[in-house]
Amino acid sequence: MRKTTLVAAGAALVLTLTACSGNSATGTAEPAAAGGQSQSAGLASPFTDAIQLASASKQNTVKSKSAKFTMEGSAAGQTLSATGAMAMDETDTRFSMTSTAAGQTTEMRLVDKVMYIKLPAEEQKQLGTDKGWAKIAADGNDPFSQALGGALSQSAEQSDPSKMLDQISKAGRIISSDQTELNGEKVNHYKVELDVAKAVDQFTGQVPAAARDKLTDMLKGKDVKLPAELWLNKDNLPVQVTMDQGPMMQALGAPAGDAKFTMKYSDWGTQVDVTAPPADQVVDLGELMKKAGR
Repeated sequence: MRKTTLVAAGAALVLTLTACSGNSATGTAEPAAAGGQSQSAGLASPFTDAIQLASASKQNTVKSKSAKFTMEGSAAGQTLSATGAMAMDETDTRFSMTSTAAGQTTEMRLVDKVMYIKLPAEEQKQLGTDKGWAKIAADGNDPFSQALGGALSQSAEQSDPSKMLDQISKAGRIISSDQTELNGEKVNHYKVELDVAKAVDQFTGQVPAAARDKLTDMLKGKDVKLPAELWLNKDNLPVQVTMDQGPMMQALGAPAGDAKFTMKYSDWGTQVDVTAPPADQVVDLGELMKKAGR
């Protein structure tokens, strides 16, 4: 059987969530005061401290609880684009997303830490099912679910963009900042640098457990710095985030090349309804793999 929607969608999910959040620790910074005293069209002056930046922005993303997003990126010679919406609360993150990766467009949803992937008619026929959705649970016992399940359990909690802010507070420093306009909106623009050596575990958290220790050992002792940029609006909500993971990929032995992602956020606080597909339209991935002899 050729490369299926399941494989492409799984790769798209991990890449998208990596772009959304990096991999972050669960610790939080102490609350910080607003940026500077000077204002520009309601925009406070930029922060100079990464912990204060992360804390102020995280507080407001948590309050907003929802956003729409688009993403474009490339890694390992593959391009990826996605559009979607996410809803966040203290215990769960849900999102719906349509992504295009490896030449395939896929619709997926993440609800209660279970990923649902829309199966095209051709894929249903190949897999011998009349169900329109396949689910991948974090505790699945088939090889594909086990490989992806660990990433899903963490990603479900970390697709909130404020988690990248946690990462910045743990391993980042502000290189420079300025005030500019983005899509007609006044924003604070930050260039930051993430030091992988300061928080190696944060950068390997979405990797399946079997490979995590090996990757962690490969990264230890290496001076890997990842450049990122953030554009925050007057409410310190992310409007755009970019990250270049190329230096880390090269440190892990990948060929030189792009591994860059750009996330754009809009409609913060807008009502977002993300629900699981109807149960009678869902089939378990493990059962499909057994029937397919995988």
